[in-house]
Amino acid sequence: MNNMILVVDDEESICRSLKGILSDEGHEVLTAPSGEECLRIIEEELPDLVLLDIWLPGVNGIEILQSIKTNYPHIQVIMISGHGTVESAVRSTKLGAFDFIEKPLSLDKVVIIVNHALDLVRLEEENRLLRDRMMPFDELQGESKAIVELREMIQIIAPTNAWILIMGENGTGKELVARSIHKQSRRSNKPFIEVNCAAIPEELIESELFGHEKGAFTGATAKKRGKFDLANEGIIFLDEVADMSLNAQAKILRILQEKKFERVGGTKIIETDVRILAATNKDLEREMEEERFRQDLYYRLHVIPLLVPPLRERKEDIPLLANHFMKEFSLEEEGKQKTITDDALNVLMTHDWPGNVRELKNIIERLTIMTATDVIAAQDISPLIKENKKFDHIDVTLHPANSLKDARREFEKKYILQKLAENGWNVTKTADSIGVERSNLHKKIRNYGLDEIKKE
Repeated sequence: MNNMILVVDDEESICRSLKGILSDEGHEVLTAPSGEECLRIIEEELPDLVLLDIWLPGVNGIEILQSIKTNYPHIQVIMISGHGTVESAVRSTKLGAFDFIEKPLSLDKVVIIVNHALDLVRLEEENRLLRDRMMPFDELQGESKAIVELREMIQIIAPTNAWILIMGENGTGKELVARSIHKQSRRSNKPFIEVNCAAIPEELIESELFGHEKGAFTGATAKKRGKFDLANEGIIFLDEVADMSLNAQAKILRILQEKKFERVGGTKIIETDVRILAATNKDLEREMEEERFRQDLYYRLHVIPLLVPPLRERKEDIPLLANHFMKEFSLEEEGKQKTITDDALNVLMTHDWPGNVRELKNIIERLTIMTATDVIAAQDISPLIKENKKFDHIDVTLHPANSLKDARREFEKKYILQKLAENGWNVTKTADSIGVERSNLHKKIRNYGLDEIKKE
């Protein structure tokens, strides 16, 4: 992996020598003659490492070091000085410098220290990826024919670089499929970046996907790397891709075709190498017929289709899933693991689960927390199932409205009600699933009187 190194020194000969030796080591090297130019380049290029002279015209190296560590703490800095003292070395180290080198420079020593600093950069990146992989991750649970075939298909396609379109209803586990593909792919040690396409306002889609430069628009107070930049060499997961506007779809299509982009407000062309996984709960062929989804984007994404079956089509997996979730939530509560009776499992098997696995998981969580005994019986489950059935088939069809405002309000009310039902009336999870703040969702629930509907 090539690293970007910035050399900052007002002596041109030193910049030239360091650039030569570090370029020979396979690194991309930039140079700057002053602290001001150093900060400008950092803002534009975000290098991995800076070799910084203490004595510079204008702003000195110590002040530049402070600025770098305040605004870009992940960038490693090696200080250079021709008038080195113990005091300046100690001060640099306290401010976060990786090391301190005195002039005249030993190029062999420079290479050794640079490699050590870059090892730290790689270690920090590996730790970040490890933390991401250590996040709670449920493997696809089930022994039904549909799930066994899905797991087998994932094993076949994951090691390839093929783009995959994951289709299925809400709550079936499309994100689990995407994470399973990443885990079994050749990019498993690279980033997995998720993009909730439905939650990004259209006016911010370019900034989120491609990043922006400082001052590119009102509120852009600092440079920001976009999702495609962060996912370089890894996988980007476009969740609910059909919920993007046609304008946003066109922008996605362009980067998929060209594999390069510019940040908002920038002019530099950034190349990217990402594998695309996309997911949707909609019928994309129908969406194309009604001109809500671009045909060219569909054929770009539809290389290998995967269909995640709804829970009602694999009810034989319900006992296994219920026990899996019960074990998971018992561990979270640090209490004794509860058990569930056969009669209780039979009650779960009679439900159609419009919210799919997510709905089942929410009900098991409520049972684990709210059931007073260590054994969950049928009478504990029946009231929850009946409560959820009130919302199983909410009509989200729009009726004639006097204005666009009224139509929007009616749809939003029914949409929120449907999502609340799918998430077992868990406001926090519903807010996460639709991409709004919990306080905002509480306000909408009150405004639409949905809390009264729940009491009926």
